[in-house]
Amino acid sequence: MFELILRAPESLVETVSDALMLELDALSVSVEDADADSEAEQALFGEPGMPAPKAGWQRSTLRALFPEEAAATEAATLLLAQDWAADVAMQGLQPVPEQDWVRLTQSQFAPVEITPSFWIVPTWHEPPAAAQQIIRLDPGLAFGTGTHPTTRMCLRWIATQPDERRAGWQRVLDYGCGSGILAIGAALHNGQAIDAVDIDPAAVTSTQANAQANGVQLNAGLPELASGHYPLVLANILATPLKLLAPLLCGHVAAGGDLVLAGILERQADELTAAYAPWCELAVHDREDGWVLMTARFAP
Repeated sequence: MFELILRAPESLVETVSDALMLELDALSVSVEDADADSEAEQALFGEPGMPAPKAGWQRSTLRALFPEEAAATEAATLLLAQDWAADVAMQGLQPVPEQDWVRLTQSQFAPVEITPSFWIVPTWHEPPAAAQQIIRLDPGLAFGTGTHPTTRMCLRWIATQPDERRAGWQRVLDYGCGSGILAIGAALHNGQAIDAVDIDPAAVTSTQANAQANGVQLNAGLPELASGHYPLVLANILATPLKLLAPLLCGHVAAGGDLVLAGILERQADELTAAYAPWCELAVHDREDGWVLMTARFAP
């Protein structure tokens, strides 16, 4: 495998990336700040789960992987010959050491502790000795592997509710289910008749597969699957869609039921409280790494 390294201005990052991936058959393209670790370094962050505010930095380094040196050389020759690529410069072409990519990827995902007895464990790991309950979940296309604070806080809330509260979870709604991890967590803690919904068909497929792998029963589908009232409604999305969904989500919470919301930054808590005020009194229940978990208990 060979790596082609190019330098491009911000205005050309997207064009160069598209050309490498769509026309020149690069296996992958990554973009870095060419001025990283210098006084000219620029911070470029987007909210988790959302696109970055810009495609690249003022001076960006693009690294494209090719299976063979000839393919990388041809790609560089064709790209740099384009009239629009006058400001693109080749920085290098080098072999990439062979590695066991599967093993390397797996090493980045270790078991995740939710409570001392409740863990998320990838299939290639043995469960920790202290684990009495586990969710088997591998990283995939859908959001929710347990490594993000919002997922951990939701699962921790589920796992720490008293038995008498869990006994009332005769129906559960996981809205924006992603990998299905919250729905599975609820099922492992006495949740019944669970509906897990998402706008992404890939998330629905992922949820169904993960539920089967964990031996739990649930209904996964697109949002129209959700109907009626639920004693427990879970939604780990992001603040903006959560605000828009306020009437819908609150309309699904049964009398005496719980609403559990995540994907909210600490600075957004007041906005969510105001958005949900017509229906319930949201409060911050948990905090972790700049994120908050907000919950509301509806009147019986």
